[in-house]
Amino acid sequence: MTDETVDTEETPKKASKLPLILGLVLALAGGGGGFYAVYSGMILGNDSAPTEEESVETHEAEPLPDITYVGLDPFVVSLTSGGSSEYLRFRAQLEVPSAHKEEVERVLPRVVDVLNGYLRALSPADIESPDALVKLRSQMLRRVQIVTGQERVSDLLVMEFVLN
Repeated sequence: MTDETVDTEETPKKASKLPLILGLVLALAGGGGGFYAVYSGMILGNDSAPTEEESVETHEAEPLPDITYVGLDPFVVSLTSGGSSEYLRFRAQLEVPSAHKEEVERVLPRVVDVLNGYLRALSPADIESPDALVKLRSQMLRRVQIVTGQERVSDLLVMEFVLN
């Protein structure tokens, strides 16, 4: 064998990790700088400087609506289901514009009658579900608004709703 055919195996050089690390550091610095520029308003921010009127914020509270509450006397409704009877104790307030308070107070017996009739038609299973009070409240409010007029009662607030 000749000397020319001698295999000279050169070991491959490992690639340097310096460009990878340098690229990663520059990408993080560029991302952080870009975030800061956008967050502080240097880029894509409001071009106008705040005036004195804008810099001093005055928060005036809106006046509360002119409403009053008409209370319903608590009443007990018997619920029957398969021989056993349970009782529902119910008390509510009606949210009424002040101008209509006397008109609503005149028809309170009719309101109590409508609510009593609706609640007696319920079964205990209707009342025991987790979202029952929301559904019942909306149904009762709709019935009260039919009796009193749509604009006279704005809300029905349930103060007591106990099933015994």
